[in-house]
Amino acid sequence: MANPNPTTDHQPSSFHFHFSTVPGIFLQDDPTTDPNTFDYVSSNFGLIDRTYPSDPANDPELETTPKTKTQWQRLDSYIAELNGASPGEITYKLLILGRHGQGVHNVAESRYGTAMWDCRYSLLNGDEHGSWFDAPLTDLGIEQARTANRAWKTQIANGIPPPQSYYVSPLMRCCETARVTFEGTKLPGTEPFRPLVKELLRETLGLHTCDARSSKSAIQAAYPSYTFEPGFSEEDPLHKDDLRESDSSRDARFYELLGDIFAHDKNSVLSLTAHSGAISSILSVVGHRKFTLETGGVIPVLVKAERRGGEAPAREIEPWFPRPKCPGEAC
Repeated sequence: MANPNPTTDHQPSSFHFHFSTVPGIFLQDDPTTDPNTFDYVSSNFGLIDRTYPSDPANDPELETTPKTKTQWQRLDSYIAELNGASPGEITYKLLILGRHGQGVHNVAESRYGTAMWDCRYSLLNGDEHGSWFDAPLTDLGIEQARTANRAWKTQIANGIPPPQSYYVSPLMRCCETARVTFEGTKLPGTEPFRPLVKELLRETLGLHTCDARSSKSAIQAAYPSYTFEPGFSEEDPLHKDDLRESDSSRDARFYELLGDIFAHDKNSVLSLTAHSGAISSILSVVGHRKFTLETGGVIPVLVKAERRGGEAPAREIEPWFPRPKCPGEAC
């Protein structure tokens, strides 16, 4: 079957990126950290209290002596040293990934159960409780974004390096989560808040109307300060009414997205507000272990990217698939 997502069709390239996660920086890449009980708010986003090779050489007892810099500030210095000491084809970026707060569609899936949601209700635009086309946040989802806002303000006081670039999925629940998350933080680039809307930063594509996007005009009307990447179309070019994107196809899409970002964004601290499937694919592409985020959750990852000559190794990409049969439905 031909790939129904035109954004991931194979294109010849003179170079590609090999991505990997720098281990030992955040608790989330530790196999002993349980995603089901982990609290990003109380754990400083998972930042591990440790020394770095870039710590001052005249402070060999850094673990027991007073620190003149916070853990975040020393990590920032470490990233700067890594980039400064690396050859030109290697770069390091801190990706701070945020999942949107609870959406109307999350509640609907819980109401109907995943099996019936996937086979029937996700194909509808809503029910008597409301619409989930390009699903908006629930009241709880907004509160989860406010929790992220308070968590960010705490980490700002702790010296977290401010994002130098902000990226957001075009789906309304992410646009709103990003707005609430960074509102009033006084971080550079947030007054006004002007994140870049990236088409490929979306949730798993196809079938589910909650993952179809609104028109560019509607997004602009709701978030007039947001900017759009070049070529962002008025109507949704990626949603398919009859097919759902496979996990491996989604991974390929996010490999393409990260390649685009690493090739064109020279900043070293990036914020991306996206979805559970999107973050799952990003973690997969950069070699991070699986780590499921709760709605509204945040996970930082220090990523090493090596630019290599020639085309990327071939990926095995499974085709998109039709809706599953409902329980009891005749084959």
